[in-house]
Amino acid sequence: MRAWRVTEPGSVAGEPIALRTEPVPSPARGELLVRVDACGVCRTDLHVVEGDLPVHREHVVPGHEVVGTVADVAAGPTSGFVIGDRVGVPWLHSTCGRCAYCRRGAENLCAASTYTGWDADGGYAEFAVVPSAYALPLPDGYTADELAPLLCAGIIGYRALCRTELPAGGRLGLYGFGGSAHLVAQVAIHQGARVHVLTRGEHARRLALELGAVEAGDAYDRPAEPLDAAIIFAPVGDLVPVALEALDRGGVLCLAGIHMSATPPLDYRRHLFHEKESRSVEANTRDDALAFLRFAGENRLRVETRSYRLDDALGALRDLKAGRFAGAAVLHPSSDRGLR
Repeated sequence: MRAWRVTEPGSVAGEPIALRTEPVPSPARGELLVRVDACGVCRTDLHVVEGDLPVHREHVVPGHEVVGTVADVAAGPTSGFVIGDRVGVPWLHSTCGRCAYCRRGAENLCAASTYTGWDADGGYAEFAVVPSAYALPLPDGYTADELAPLLCAGIIGYRALCRTELPAGGRLGLYGFGGSAHLVAQVAIHQGARVHVLTRGEHARRLALELGAVEAGDAYDRPAEPLDAAIIFAPVGDLVPVALEALDRGGVLCLAGIHMSATPPLDYRRHLFHEKESRSVEANTRDDALAFLRFAGENRLRVETRSYRLDDALGALRDLKAGRFAGAAVLHPSSDRGLR
């Protein structure tokens, strides 16, 4: 099979990943071998490739928004999956199941947790392996392209929205409007929220308005009304005081990324007084994933994607970093589809 591996973490302006030909992996007990139909290109992949995140596995295959077909099932528990099933391979790869966090339903905080495309080889390849207990059933009515971004961008956005505790009919600000934000905006609007989008890029602002946002401005603009909650998706620490200042009394700011540049000093009265709160998001639980995918199955989401051949994974990462598209990039192992 063909697979991209991180050779030496560094800027995607260079060539920190290389396309290799290697044997198809064999699933171990309790694992599924998945033929990759599509793999989303997430900003976390960019952080892994460029070295913003510490190396967990040398020469890892990136990618954790994998939609595929079960090609082989090893002995042991299979969570009901059989050969031929469509399945999702998400960011969360495993947890210990025994620690206090796992026992209380917070497996995303498990110190022994591992992640697809960081600790274990992911989906920038023609095949991938996943523990069956962490594979996800997928909703009907979506193409593989559309499903891929749901498996991280959608799930993390959903968890971030839940973490804001946005009141009914509340005013939500979204800072950055890529793969995750354009999905969570639709969830929030469906729930009755007034969504304000603050982001770079005219094409992203146009998409936000098409999806029902009440306004779309630059990332550093002041929204037209005070916000009950805000989510920062852009990995830009300078936006933290901007978003906090935009909150109304008692508002909650949620930081949705796994990596962020340094946050500038905060002024207590301007940014934190009136019981404002700042919360982070770390990965997700399987319950989060199932709840979001259930929502997506019951409420058809518009998923904006741009397709790339697997061979052009480096180009997709470069385009993501430069903000050259709205929505999410998706890789295809098949090279005969006439893609970009």
